[in-house]
Amino acid sequence: MNALKRILGSVWIVMAVLTAYYCIDIFGPKLTSGKQDDLVFGIIIFFVLMPLVCLGLAVFGFYALRDEYKD
Repeated sequence: MNALKRILGSVWIVMAVLTAYYCIDIFGPKLTSGKQDDLVFGIIIFFVLMPLVCLGLAVFGFYALRDEYKD
């Protein structure tokens, strides 16, 4: 079971990186489109939601790799 937790910890970290790439790739043009609605949406995605999601996935994966979830 511990081996599975370590593998899934790596998967969570990879998902954090892919989520960051996806947000930058898909929502990046929203910041430079020139429309006010797109700019507000892009700022919310980049500075509020993306750090929460990516850091949450990365921290969860880091703890899984360090066997913090033994119990």
